[in-house]
Amino acid sequence: MGNLQFGVALPAVTGIAEFAQQAEELGFDFLACGEHVMFHGPVANTFISLSVAAGATRRIKLLSSVVLLPLYQPVIVAKMGATLDVASGGRYNFGVGIGGEFPKEFEACGVPVNQRGARTNEALEVITKLWTEKNVAFAGKFTRFSGVTIEPPPVQKPHPPIWVAGRKEPAMKRAARYANGWIPYMYTPQQLKESLDTIARLGKEYGRDMSTFIPGLFIFSAVHANSDEARQMAAERLGRNYAQDFSKLVNRYALAGTPEECQKRLKEYLDAGAQTVIFPLACRPEYVSENLRLLANEVIPAFR
Repeated sequence: MGNLQFGVALPAVTGIAEFAQQAEELGFDFLACGEHVMFHGPVANTFISLSVAAGATRRIKLLSSVVLLPLYQPVIVAKMGATLDVASGGRYNFGVGIGGEFPKEFEACGVPVNQRGARTNEALEVITKLWTEKNVAFAGKFTRFSGVTIEPPPVQKPHPPIWVAGRKEPAMKRAARYANGWIPYMYTPQQLKESLDTIARLGKEYGRDMSTFIPGLFIFSAVHANSDEARQMAAERLGRNYAQDFSKLVNRYALAGTPEECQKRLKEYLDAGAQTVIFPLACRPEYVSENLRLLANEVIPAFR
């Protein structure tokens, strides 16, 4: 398990620099941040929050988890992603998803929610070309331009790693066709294994070499000396995040319990194929630092 990497997601829209520094000091490999235009409560913009984190850190890699790609004009995303990669010294990882669970933000951005998959696929083609070529022309269904060069280009070659998030087969197809990594969420170990088998098969069908493809996982986590307390915190946080009852779903989809219980459950995901694991913290704000410390010092060392 020598190539395992572990990351943590920003828990709030404030205190970003301090949290990023704490995560780096504790030895995490990645700092992740997602986004929405609007959701069930305060929510970040991934490019801006990760830019703040980039300026406060030196080593930790930065992962969008995820950019809601269909809500953007893709040339703008190519520019922002390249700029963040340059500003961070080549630490940016571009995670993408199609969203759709909050239709109001699509309406507000003037994007039909039923076009989100097609827009995302086209955008990934556009962005990859702009990150790797000069004087680019493109004529697609949603995007048309010619003579565009992004300067400066990204530091990482051929481009920042692209991660695709999702849960269903269209996302797996997207990952197999366009991405360097897969980062599903709300998954069991069995679902993870099945998805990785599917992506490997699809990648071969697309004629891609999948030997360097990175199998990831995004799993909400609450570690506490008291197992019941951990599960209750996770259920409360996820219930608020997604506006539904998570009390029966925590054991299935989250990493919640004592350090030993979390180690045992995490091993199931690693055995299923996960090599990069991102932990969003499913706990109360006042417990964030302790949850982070327990993950870094009591759970992850078993796998280093």
